[in-house]
Amino acid sequence: MSAFNRVDLHSVPLYFVYERKSVNENQFQGTFHAHQGVEILMIHEGDGTLIVDQKSYEIKSGLICVFQPYTLHNIQVNISEDVPFVRSIIHYEPSLYETYFEKWPSLQSFFKLIHKGNLPASLSCDQMEMERLSSILLSLDRNISHLSKDQYFEEFSLFLVSFFRIFKQIWESNSPLLSDQQERRNPHQVERIMEWLDKKYKEPLRLENMSRDLHLSSHHLSHLFKNCTGSSISDYLTAKRMQQALLLLMSGDYSVARISEEVGINNCSHFIKLFKNYFGSTPHQYRKQWLSNLKQYK
Repeated sequence: MSAFNRVDLHSVPLYFVYERKSVNENQFQGTFHAHQGVEILMIHEGDGTLIVDQKSYEIKSGLICVFQPYTLHNIQVNISEDVPFVRSIIHYEPSLYETYFEKWPSLQSFFKLIHKGNLPASLSCDQMEMERLSSILLSLDRNISHLSKDQYFEEFSLFLVSFFRIFKQIWESNSPLLSDQQERRNPHQVERIMEWLDKKYKEPLRLENMSRDLHLSSHHLSHLFKNCTGSSISDYLTAKRMQQALLLLMSGDYSVARISEEVGINNCSHFIKLFKNYFGSTPHQYRKQWLSNLKQYK
């Protein structure tokens, strides 16, 4: 049995990007989506609009966005050579790392707050604060290519403890009214739909099954999802499968055919076509380029 019977962030412990730069619309196209785990987005340069749970925020340098599990979000940016979109990303599954914070109760409370609390979607920081966080990401970016896969989890754990130690200080200085006593947020109905899809994405999509499990009519499910996200359930499911395929592609040596099966697409040729439509290259080409980029740091 594969370790990736259910592809999620338990299999890929942490995904991160350091100062990725986009200078045209072909390099970044925002869509409404939600996902497992917590995503922390740090914006170094950019102009546009962030939409979270149907509320909009101005994108600007120094903005830090926290996307909690299954929270709908979209980033619409105005990109050009003169105004690029530069961002860093940390995406992790909280349950994997919570025990690493036990020796520091205050830090552990803040770690829990980030994924369980009723939080604002964004936080504005000054240049010095962003540089403090960026330096930790840069260190991980430089070290990761020199590590074997069995060292990843330890390195990611140490990274998160260091990152959250600084992030807590910045958060509290900019949001003094927030505390770990805040109430837990209530999930939106669409979040429940996405959570269901996260569990069932490897299976053929049957609205009657979703309707039964979520106690909502099939018509209401489709209408609600389309109104809130701008896309159909089937389109979102395809995006979910492509996201998981990408994580698998970068985290192991599985064949393209095996990855296709793992994400619930039995026709490998169809999977390759979908992947190329989403990412601009075949799975084999994408993996080859990704490995080549890693070697540049060695």
